[in-house]
Amino acid sequence: MLRALWTSASGMTAQQTNLDVISHNMANVDTVGFKNMRATFQDLVYQTIREPGAPTSPTTRNPSGFQIGLGAYVSDTYGIFTQRNIFQKGSPPPMRCSGKPLT
Repeated sequence: MLRALWTSASGMTAQQTNLDVISHNMANVDTVGFKNMRATFQDLVYQTIREPGAPTSPTTRNPSGFQIGLGAYVSDTYGIFTQRNIFQKGSPPPMRCSGKPLT
């Protein structure tokens, strides 16, 4: 029971960070030069309950085993540095740099 609570709490914490990143992206979408961010996740430790190939009876074996994941965490948040479309909001036309970013 306690393991389930810790696993769900780690997942909720990781999802909260993901929502923070998404809300940051939405709040700054009209900012000039803003680059989107994305969060990536990884699994925490797995607890092996039954090894693959372990006998289930005297004549049969379990081919796949049984593992329980113990949660997730945000491993990285990174910027997406793709060139965005240019929007002209009035005159004079906006200035724009082109080429490879961050070379």
